[in-house]
Amino acid sequence: MCGRYVSPSQAAIEREWDLRNAVSDRFARQPFAESYNVAPSQQVPIIRVIREQQGKRELVPMRWGLVPFWAKGVAPKYSTINARAETVETAASYRGPWKRGQRCVFPVAGFYEWHVEADGTKQPWYIRPAGDDELFSIGGLWDESIDDSGAAILSCTIITLDANELLASIHNDKQRMPLILPQDAVETWLKGTADEAKALLAPYPAERMRAHPVSKRVNKPANNEASLIEAVA
Repeated sequence: MCGRYVSPSQAAIEREWDLRNAVSDRFARQPFAESYNVAPSQQVPIIRVIREQQGKRELVPMRWGLVPFWAKGVAPKYSTINARAETVETAASYRGPWKRGQRCVFPVAGFYEWHVEADGTKQPWYIRPAGDDELFSIGGLWDESIDDSGAAILSCTIITLDANELLASIHNDKQRMPLILPQDAVETWLKGTADEAKALLAPYPAERMRAHPVSKRVNKPANNEASLIEAVA
């Protein structure tokens, strides 16, 4: 699974994903700041396309934890921060967005996973791209649900799949990892057919990632500073 990550600054997102002149009104008024400990239920920056405008990319804030369109704006009691690739076409919460092509990208500088030690304790690790200036494009789904007041709730989920060898050794209890898209596959993920998107559901190469253990301070979402991603012994 993927339950915490690092979000780049809005400026970095705009540069990496060619999003200049493609920012929502909310972000234009209040730019999204870099976050070193993004947690579920928070508002996060999400890249999607506007199909009615020739697939123009858009950066919009969404709740991390998908609220299905049929839920009347109420978050489910079960976790919807991750959607399994194996059941994304059939699971009640995700089959609608998948069928409608509501795919999106989470802009990510790196993410955290926890390793279960021999004594049962959990050690957090930080995983980032191998290249110093690279960022991850993590594939997900989004949906819109209308609450009783008529307000639209935009929300999203990260797609997960079987881990590569690096993540299997770190995230050793679940052996899962987020769907990381090569940059040249982002356009297909956002605008392609369901079959084209399904072909992209594959583990990211381990050699294109780096990982190191970090402080357990990351366990608390209230902690949010650059020191969280620094390596510890």
